[in-house]
Amino acid sequence: MNEQLDLHGAFHVYDTTLRDGMQQEGLNPTVADKLAIARHLDGLGVGYIEGGWPGANPKDTEFFRRAAEELDLKHARLAAFGATRRAGVQAADDPLVAALRDSGASVVTLVAKSHVGHVEKALRTTLEENLAMVRDTVSHLRAEGQQVFLDAEHFFDGYRLDRSYALEVLRTAYDAGADVIALCDTNGGMLPGWVADVVADVIETAQVRVGIHCHNDTGLAVANTLAAVDAGATHVQGCINGYGERTGNADLVNVVANLELKLDRQVLPPGLLTEATRIAHAVAEVTNVPPSARQPYVGTSAFAHKAGLHASAIKVDPDLYQHMDPAAVGNDMRLLVSEMAGRASIELKGKELGFDLSGTPEVVNRVTARVKEMESRGYTFEAADASFELLLIEEAEGHRPSYFEVESWRVITETLTHARPGEEAVSEATVKLKAADVRYVVTGEGNGPVNALDQALRTAIGQAFPEIAKFELIDFKVRILDQGHGTDAITRVLIETSDGESSWVTVGVGANVIEASWEALMDGLTYGLLKHHVD
Repeated sequence: MNEQLDLHGAFHVYDTTLRDGMQQEGLNPTVADKLAIARHLDGLGVGYIEGGWPGANPKDTEFFRRAAEELDLKHARLAAFGATRRAGVQAADDPLVAALRDSGASVVTLVAKSHVGHVEKALRTTLEENLAMVRDTVSHLRAEGQQVFLDAEHFFDGYRLDRSYALEVLRTAYDAGADVIALCDTNGGMLPGWVADVVADVIETAQVRVGIHCHNDTGLAVANTLAAVDAGATHVQGCINGYGERTGNADLVNVVANLELKLDRQVLPPGLLTEATRIAHAVAEVTNVPPSARQPYVGTSAFAHKAGLHASAIKVDPDLYQHMDPAAVGNDMRLLVSEMAGRASIELKGKELGFDLSGTPEVVNRVTARVKEMESRGYTFEAADASFELLLIEEAEGHRPSYFEVESWRVITETLTHARPGEEAVSEATVKLKAADVRYVVTGEGNGPVNALDQALRTAIGQAFPEIAKFELIDFKVRILDQGHGTDAITRVLIETSDGESSWVTVGVGANVIEASWEALMDGLTYGLLKHHVD
């Protein structure tokens, strides 16, 4: 029996990435991946990390076993997720409840039915037995020394169908010893006003400590979570990067950033919100899901400015076109260079890259005009900072950095007449160039013309500049412009190159993908040598 009605205890930030988030289509992390993600989440300072469902999922059982030995959490407590006991079985005798008990987790989050339709159709039991299942399981785990939270599944839909029964489930769990009752918008169909009204009614009527768990099917998971907090909820659940089934769960970074930066509520340990961008991107690397550039707060475009009018204002005061200082979440302001750029954009972008153009208006004018002219021909510098920096150096210093002089290049792709289905065609590229006063003629092979060119160019230049060995092509994007021209359309290629510590993007445009790729490859190697201060 929960005799202490702590409705407004310390605020809980509860992450369910490793359980609910992993239900996202395409996510299938290993146990090692989950352990790595847990360490990142702990670095953000969340209070609870839901590790999975031991007993129901062998991988999750293994996670909790290894977590006990390998995780040294500084801020978070691990929570094991599971269900109330089965109908007609005592909690002490239910093997899935035993798995929760034996998981080593100090916190157990139980999912329970609060929707009469789900009780009768999914559990196929009576409303009375469902209450007994909740009561028995919560009290049993509390007696075993574990803290218990309850996830009231489909609560908002159940509340609309049968308010009195939905509230009775909450009260039963709380009286049995559950510390928090999380109201789940499992189908994700609620709106903020509806959530606020229900949460306020629950707190007033049931007298329980309320948490909130929202899905994003209306695009309002974060707004619904904040509405619940405004109505009195003191426990929020969500997933980093908004991972989750269908359209995802509430993005936990957005939730905590809004609470701390907009509503002045300290919900993470002081100073840790500045780790949000780094951690969100680090988790994306582990899950192999590319982070969304437009993700609020932590996306690479969250504080990016493209229009010349914006840049002119930002030059005077960055706050004029930003709702906050990006450093508060560990992000940065970015100036995008495009045909929309004005002189202020170019000057600010130059400053970002280490060039003071404030006293050279003629250079700014030339760069601005050249960017607009090149973008009219298909170039884009928004994501190709390296190509833009080479252009800027050329205009500012009167010459483009040059480490090699290309005499000629050619590429041949050969397909065998009797090749087996699926057998790749072999491409061969020959490059003739001069580097460090030495002429090189090199042939390279690859699984495509661009790969062959890359191999030949890298091998030739590498004989003069060994630093090239560190460079690796890590991303390749092709865009066909003016698609109405068919095979005669202009092609744009973006290539990302890495030296193992950082990466840079270059752009090429040509009448075909090979010409465009050649230009981007040359820029990529040139910029890499410049970046490594090679003479």
